[in-house]
Amino acid sequence: MYGYTIIYSHLSCLQVGSQKKVNYLPLEACKIVGGQRYTKGLNEKQITSLLKVSCQRPREQETGILKAIQQNNYEYNPYVKEFGISIDSKLASVEARVLPAPWLKYHDTGREKEHLQQVGQWNMMNKKVINGSIVRYWACINFSRSIQEIARGFCQQLVQMCQISGMEFSLDPVIPIYSARPDMVKKALKYVHSAVRDKLGGKELELLIAILPDNNGSLYGDLKRICETDLGLISQCCLSKHVFKINRQYLANVALKINVKLGGRNTVLLDALSWRIPLVSDIPTIIFGADVTHPESGEDPCPSIAAVVASQDWPEVTKYAGLVCAQPHREELIQDLFKCWKDPHHGIVYGGMIRELLLSFKKARGQKPLRIIFYR
Repeated sequence: MYGYTIIYSHLSCLQVGSQKKVNYLPLEACKIVGGQRYTKGLNEKQITSLLKVSCQRPREQETGILKAIQQNNYEYNPYVKEFGISIDSKLASVEARVLPAPWLKYHDTGREKEHLQQVGQWNMMNKKVINGSIVRYWACINFSRSIQEIARGFCQQLVQMCQISGMEFSLDPVIPIYSARPDMVKKALKYVHSAVRDKLGGKELELLIAILPDNNGSLYGDLKRICETDLGLISQCCLSKHVFKINRQYLANVALKINVKLGGRNTVLLDALSWRIPLVSDIPTIIFGADVTHPESGEDPCPSIAAVVASQDWPEVTKYAGLVCAQPHREELIQDLFKCWKDPHHGIVYGGMIRELLLSFKKARGQKPLRIIFYR
């Protein structure tokens, strides 16, 4: 490229170096190499195609793998031979066993009180959630212009599905459905929150249903952040495409989400109610789960996010509380599991995510757990 005359000198350059050693190149002098991994978000069509491929049944996956082996013809590949690699044309055989499916317990008022699911699939037909939550005060905000007229009908059908599923759900919202522009999300949420409190004499809203445009950018994240950190509201978001074509299976899935968010239980293991789960049912047990999510490569300043959840009920072990914390970039060891510091007034103080969740279990159950099971 020595002696190259830049044609588009008004365009920005690409920074191809590091933060310490900056290196700028003109756009016209750069070429994107094909076949690279794409790490950014996919559009809806791409997500649908990806799910279709990744959700294949085992037999279909086996057929695809064997077909790929046959097409690649490794036996006659010169590069494979050069490295002394041999690839069998058959899949490896290993001993396996199929664990028996557990019986699920539903509410006794439903037509189907117990259910043994097959191949990991079941639905709520003829069933009611075992512990239905109560929703007396709810409201709806519609951020989608195109469905203002049918939003009320959607909410009515969703309420009916919640009632059919075993929840106590008030038919009408506290205030009429409020419509707002996506860029006014904070103002709209605060208005609805304030209007409901004024009408109820200071009582809090129990559920907020939010109808969002299909392509909503940062709206979903902004709404959740404001509801959970500023207003203390439980929210359920629904995309406008589902409001347009109301599907009973979709409504049933949303009803199950709402029930859990409000403290209900959809189902429990029959073995849990009959005290037959090994290493869980004999003494009060808490089950922990933990993981760390790291930023994509190239997002160097971004922190990693650690999350820990723990069961809050026993013997059912169906309700979980969760905590999250930010920690140094790509650090796999969870930093805030246990903390100890010196307080000028109280001396040595102990804390951390584990302690908080153990205290939460004790508050919910009235006793400390006698056994801890930790999944990492």
